[in-house]
Amino acid sequence: MSDTTAKSGTKGGGPVPGLILTGAAGLLGFAMLAVMIGREERIGITEMPPAQMLKTVEIRADDQTDGSITIRDDRTGDLIFTVEPGQDNFIRATLRGFGQSRLRSGLTRDQPFRLTRFDDGSLQLEDEQTGRKVNLGAFGPANAQAFARLMPALEAGAGVVR
Repeated sequence: MSDTTAKSGTKGGGPVPGLILTGAAGLLGFAMLAVMIGREERIGITEMPPAQMLKTVEIRADDQTDGSITIRDDRTGDLIFTVEPGQDNFIRATLRGFGQSRLRSGLTRDQPFRLTRFDDGSLQLEDEQTGRKVNLGAFGPANAQAFARLMPALEAGAGVVR
């Protein structure tokens, strides 16, 4: 190796890696600045208006000795639906999970659950005692449809259950 090659730094890793590091740092700084400006100015963020409630039903679920679950309108006491043993397992598991959550929190099962249909077709089950809310569409349309059957008939145009 000659002295000129060693002094120029082209083979020994001299100024070229320094330029690469400077360029990478500059690119990283630019990317971070672009993200900060984008977030501050809300560039590329799409917001949907919140869905409006169409119908809310306060429901009470009671286990029966034969293994069925009766679901009643808490306001009127009317029977809305009976979950037969071995049937409608999503409804059964969801209501049981909500009930067990109350018991783990040291609460009673005295208060009803709230089932709400929104104008975008979505359904939500809520427990005001524990603060738990579940978008039932997150479990798929068939499972959301199981809970949609618990809602009294709505006006036309209520939307598709999601």
